[in-house]
Amino acid sequence: MNGEQIRAARALAGMTAQELADASGVSYPTVQRLDATRGPVSGRHDTVAALIRALEARGVQFLEEGQVSSGAGVALKAS
Repeated sequence: MNGEQIRAARALAGMTAQELADASGVSYPTVQRLDATRGPVSGRHDTVAALIRALEARGVQFLEEGQVSSGAGVALKAS
């Protein structure tokens, strides 16, 4: 996961950084730091997994390189 995906996923989910922190159990300063990262995030695996779970619960789907033409990305799951 990269910082760009976190920012895009939050935007798609309509979440603030504080809301993501509350939903994931990750501290607000950590969410801010990862959110501001350009390129791959350097957080602990369980921290990143908690963010992914919280965003996926809001309907976000993480796309790997090869699923989109511009590399990794995010999308809203079809209802």
